[in-house]
Amino acid sequence: MRVLKRIPVFNFDCTYGHGVSNYTKALLKGKKTGDTHHFHLSYQDGWYDGQYGFVNDKAQARLARIRLDYMETDAICEIPNSQGTHGIFPSRHTLKDVYCNSEFATPIDNNGLTADDMDAYVALHTCIDARKMTPKWQVAVNGNLDLCATDYEGKYSMGTCYNSEKGATLPEMMGNDRDWLAVFNIAAIEKAVAAGKGFTIGTSKVPVLDGRVDGNPYVLYIPIPNNPHGVNVDPTGRYAICSGKLSPTCSVVDLQKIDAAFAGTIQPRDTVVAEPEVGLGPLHTAFDGRGNAYTSLFLDSAVVKWSIAKAVAGENPILDKLDIHYQIGHINASNSETRRADGKWLISLNKFSKDRFLSVGPMHPENEQLVDISGEKMRVAHDSAAHPEPHDAVIASPEPFKPKKRWDRADRKFDFERKLAAKHGVELETTNQVIREGNKVTVFMTSVAPNYGLNEVRVKKGDEVTIVQTNVDEVDDLSHGFCLSHYDINVGVAPFETVSVTFTADKVGVFWYYCPWFCHALHLEMRGRFIVS
Repeated sequence: MRVLKRIPVFNFDCTYGHGVSNYTKALLKGKKTGDTHHFHLSYQDGWYDGQYGFVNDKAQARLARIRLDYMETDAICEIPNSQGTHGIFPSRHTLKDVYCNSEFATPIDNNGLTADDMDAYVALHTCIDARKMTPKWQVAVNGNLDLCATDYEGKYSMGTCYNSEKGATLPEMMGNDRDWLAVFNIAAIEKAVAAGKGFTIGTSKVPVLDGRVDGNPYVLYIPIPNNPHGVNVDPTGRYAICSGKLSPTCSVVDLQKIDAAFAGTIQPRDTVVAEPEVGLGPLHTAFDGRGNAYTSLFLDSAVVKWSIAKAVAGENPILDKLDIHYQIGHINASNSETRRADGKWLISLNKFSKDRFLSVGPMHPENEQLVDISGEKMRVAHDSAAHPEPHDAVIASPEPFKPKKRWDRADRKFDFERKLAAKHGVELETTNQVIREGNKVTVFMTSVAPNYGLNEVRVKKGDEVTIVQTNVDEVDDLSHGFCLSHYDINVGVAPFETVSVTFTADKVGVFWYYCPWFCHALHLEMRGRFIVS
């Protein structure tokens, strides 16, 4: 339960220069805030392939991709026509797509003139190309989409879907006894998109299919108890477990019956093969690979362990219940989202600590608990204070992941800097030179502890300055950086990494730049003068 690294995604972070360097500024496109919720890893044949992680931004309808070889954000996709992008999940059969649910329905023609016509509101299920990080298609649904999942064969994506009432206020959203699990027929959708069917919204060119009409071939609406939240597929790939926040039950959906329901030979509700009562406020379910499910109970502040087979057989499935402190939200178990769930560990991400830790003011630390699930009875192994707000997690074996210790200088991340060096006929690894073109100044500079390749840079007020720094230290774990006094610039530069930052020299005087990463006994002497005349 030790924090080894926090990876900036949608936020500013001067430790690494995220939001400061030219590369990361291009990713963020001027946006400064985000609201991450769900993180999932890329797959091959139902097992992690070690390539990417994906995470949502609910605030501004974005999906980010994290490279796992360097453990940093490398792409951000803006999702058109959507608000409240919440649940996401990648394809599990291969690295292909990531499916994203927009929780907030908005008018198709969102110009402010149709705000009172709730029938004009739609939520969208969006398919993002995982390699290109661009939208491929969208499907409009009835209600509001919440959490997302995929099967193991690439046939279906799915999302819990609430607010079948099409309400705008809390009382209006509580009228019906049941909402839905929406299951998306990927083959039918892709066929329709290839045939040019669908419509577009606003200025977006992404094709949108209408999945709201009865009997449409794209979306199957499976009735489940009101206000469902989590949907999780067990390691066998047969069952999807849905949890309704306002019902003490979990709905067990047999995915082997989905084709028949799409064909109309059975009713959508016939795919629900069990609905055991597990406790108050069920939210999410994890698995141990031994046929057991573990569901978080928000209102009970507990985790319940239950047998899927017993539930399907109509027997009492409850095997164990463990108190959690307090009001658990997401839950996950080791390798639970793969075919190789190992039944060793479970993490409980709790919304309240209730003075479990030392007081740090009105914004309390929150609580994550590590649970041993290797035996018949669950056992809390560790409590850990968590940086608010802990929402979702993945526990994965380390074998698929091969993080690198130094950057590959030929990596695509440095395309901009390599082109800039080629333009000026210099080498990034050896050049220490100031080059002026009119009022544009490019500074190529290396760093090796405890020295910068340049100890002085002279420019004129109003110049557009681009600093290009390359860390040429051969030692692993020897990071440098570039921090410029009073210019709001601070970036980290890892071993063999090249980082550039562009700014306007708008203040006259002498300003020291220095290395912000402690790198040498003479670290404090690793600095230079930025002189603006």
